[in-house]
Amino acid sequence: MKQTSRAGGIPRPLARIAVIVPTLNEQHHLPATLRSVTLGPGDELIVVDGGSTDATVSIARQYTTHVLHSPRGRAVQMNQGARTAHGEILLFLHADTLLPPDGLEAVRQAVQAGAIGGAFRLVITPPTLPLRLVAWGTNLRTRIGHLPYGDQALFMPRHVFEAIGGYDDIPFMEDVRIVQALRRRGRLVTLRQAVQTSGRRWQHEGVCYTTLRNTVLITLYLCGVPPETLQRWYRARRTRRSR
Repeated sequence: MKQTSRAGGIPRPLARIAVIVPTLNEQHHLPATLRSVTLGPGDELIVVDGGSTDATVSIARQYTTHVLHSPRGRAVQMNQGARTAHGEILLFLHADTLLPPDGLEAVRQAVQAGAIGGAFRLVITPPTLPLRLVAWGTNLRTRIGHLPYGDQALFMPRHVFEAIGGYDDIPFMEDVRIVQALRRRGRLVTLRQAVQTSGRRWQHEGVCYTTLRNTVLITLYLCGVPPETLQRWYRARRTRRSR
């Protein structure tokens, strides 16, 4: 695969992409996610497991030789994957999110055109009316507010990721924090292609409750409430609702 450079028409290799997937007990969703990753020459797929007790690790090894073990924590796991990666572009993919068939090529083209980072449009499955409305609101926020979340498959050039120090080692809102850092360097790109993420959270806890909770959490975070406090509140509420 070659691309013509802007200077003198000299062919140069396309930038390599490293797809980094943090996992924790994702045996049911992981196979479809890894099958959705269509690697090009030089691209790599890295799974970073945070201590799964199910078949997640063995499933991951069926799709890639790059399976790492890490302390639990999405930020910690993604940073470890990035340190291991060789690609010039990093794409962080949740274990229950599917890439579109031409997703990596769209990312490659966006970064080589000068994007400092970006994400995909979002589709939530199954596409019930309530979940379509949630996805519509998410895409509107992304387009107008330039604030995508981690389940939209965030991507960025490796040198930008390293310059901003990677993901902050915080237990919550790590995706919002890195998007804020990216926005200080330029405008994020929202690709027209869509990723498909599982609606399991909304289905389990209720669409209205989950949407309201997420809105309150992000608002409190933007108002300065520490991520550690938000995580304690989030976990306490989930525990009470599961009883």
